[in-house]
Amino acid sequence: MSKSKIRKRILKLRILNNIKNVQLNVKNIFNLLKKYKLKNKIIGGYYPVNFEIDDLHILRELERSKIKISLPVINEKNGMNFYLWSFHEILSLNRFGIPEPTKGKIVYPDIILVPLVAFDKRLYRLGYGGGFYDRYIEKLSKKKKFLTIGLALSSQKVSKLPNNKHDKKLDIIVTEKYILK
Repeated sequence: MSKSKIRKRILKLRILNNIKNVQLNVKNIFNLLKKYKLKNKIIGGYYPVNFEIDDLHILRELERSKIKISLPVINEKNGMNFYLWSFHEILSLNRFGIPEPTKGKIVYPDIILVPLVAFDKRLYRLGYGGGFYDRYIEKLSKKKKFLTIGLALSSQKVSKLPNNKHDKKLDIIVTEKYILK
């Protein structure tokens, strides 16, 4: 099945599960993150749109624990950077309607929480098709070691995603039922 057909099918499933209020166990995510000694680390999150898993409560708790958090900003060349951010700061909508920091300092996260449309057991993800995260993961991998954690519902899993040389594998995927490593 093509990526576009998978994307269309899974997005419908994601809406249905959102209506049923299926959510991730936040405690599992915190326990997972604690294993990576968060002190002096920067966590990259995302602002959830289109029924993505809501990571804002995770980011809020991290900020309360004095952990630096960041959000992605899309630039005019379709590149992506992460900017330090706080819940006390204003966000503005980008051209895709996604809230992002209006100012701040570019940072290179140590752990990135990654939204996704679909995933497979090999830890490949399917996004919306823009390649923003794949390009960013490639760029960051040339600068430092970091961890990628995809957040999804188990219903977003497919048997095998078609992938190409640009598709980046995640390190971990967390769902409401299991953690894939």
